Amino acid sequence: MAKKTARTQSSNKTQQPATTAERLGNVIKSCRKIMRKDKGLSTDLDRLPLLTWVMFLKFLDDMEQIEESKAKMRRERYRPAIESPYRWRDWAAQENGITGPELIAFINNEETIRPDGTKGLGLLKYLSGLQNGRGSRRQVIGTVFGGVVNRMQSGYLLRDVINQVNNIHFLAQDELFTLGHLYESMLREMRDAAGENGEFYTPRPVVRFMVEAIDPQLGETVLDPACGSGGFLVEAFNHLSKQAKTVQQRKVLQEQSIFGGEAKPLPYLLCQMNLLLHGLEAPQIDPGNSLRFPLHEIGDRDRVDIILTNPPFGGEEERGILNNFPEDKRTTETALLFLQLIMRKLRRGPKPGRAAVVVPNGVLFGDGICARIKEELLTKFNLHTVVRLPPGVFEPYTPIPTNILFFDRSGPTGTIWYYEQPLPDGRKKYSKTAPLQFEELADLMKWFRLSRRPANAHAWKVAAADVLAGGCNLDIKNPHSAESLTHLPPEQLASSMAVKNQRVRAILDEIGEILGATVDSQEAGG
Repeated sequence: MAKKTARTQSSNKTQQPATTAERLGNVIKSCRKIMRKDKGLSTDLDRLPLLTWVMFLKFLDDMEQIEESKAKMRRERYRPAIESPYRWRDWAAQENGITGPELIAFINNEETIRPDGTKGLGLLKYLSGLQNGRGSRRQVIGTVFGGVVNRMQSGYLLRDVINQVNNIHFLAQDELFTLGHLYESMLREMRDAAGENGEFYTPRPVVRFMVEAIDPQLGETVLDPACGSGGFLVEAFNHLSKQAKTVQQRKVLQEQSIFGGEAKPLPYLLCQMNLLLHGLEAPQIDPGNSLRFPLHEIGDRDRVDIILTNPPFGGEEERGILNNFPEDKRTTETALLFLQLIMRKLRRGPKPGRAAVVVPNGVLFGDGICARIKEELLTKFNLHTVVRLPPGVFEPYTPIPTNILFFDRSGPTGTIWYYEQPLPDGRKKYSKTAPLQFEELADLMKWFRLSRRPANAHAWKVAAADVLAGGCNLDIKNPHSAESLTHLPPEQLASSMAVKNQRVRAILDEIGEILGATVDSQEAGG
């Protein structure tokens, strides 16, 4: 009898309706299973962008149908961002709608026979051509689809994906919340597939720690000038959402709080969708290179309260970009250019702006141009904390050791606190399969928030005057640790060599620029 009861309970349990997470998880799983059958999609680097722009179009149509209904109730004319017959409801919403070669032609071709039988632009051609004012929804759509290419070859499989996505209701709050978490997991998988090209991902524990340490307040503006897929901005939006209780506060949150910049088309698309899924209705993400403006032209109206970012490092910028920076601080090292931009973009007052920035070790010990930039940071900004992250936090994407700089515009630096985050007992480094966990940062967070910080086995302080006198070398070792480079494990030795090689390359680039300038001067004189 007991066994029969157990079976009955088990049977009843299986008959329960699926939760939102289970249902949406099954939708995403089905989409990915379908896409794996298509010969045009090799990896998640191909599959996730396609699923993203398909979901993007469904999201927009759901949102615009609600807005259109509200406009009718107010007896106002409503102009949708996407016109018929390119709206989701026109070509995608019917399960037995356009499919096969006709669907591929409608999406891919510059000119095609549209679902309503008329001749006109193909879908992607139409969407990429939408432009109507800076910051408008049409401009965002045009920018997003300017870099989109449909790599799916089978129109029948694509129709199956579209039918699955049609089961998602983007305006249901519980679905948005759940889908946001599912999307984050897909971004992590895409990062894994990206390998060396996965620079648009920062480990979630690091992002969460930086946001909670900076503690944005509603009414403050938050910027990530190199936002990638939007991890910092999503975390900051979630942090601020808890503070928005009234209609006016929610308006401030939606319209005046979150800003980003991302020049690469794929991360830009992923960021837009990531923020939309987490509840930001009109993400304000600049699709241009954040370094494209002359530094001296950035004034008070361009400044923000908070900057949270992990700018790209190891890259190089074109000469036209370098001309935007002071002559004595021009370098091909992207991280140093972004550091100068961040310093310039921080608000002076009435409440001094503050920043948390991930930088490679090379920034800490770099000399020459790097030292001049750090001198400005120490003399004009308050670099109050340097968090030294343990080996492997960014594995397998870079072996280079990384740090977090916390600084604000409250005045020149007096004292710099260092905190060396320890590895768990028995571990030599973090890895892809055993990554850093947020809970492991609890002691650091508690220490960071203290008004009077104590020195301990992981924390120490130095006088900014001593750093300035020592050539602005911020690579100061933990005085409580007896470990030296000769006792480091091989992988850390390799990391150190990689950093030094990077610095050598930067110095050679600087020498090349100086020689080039000398030759140009001599030719002009001759």
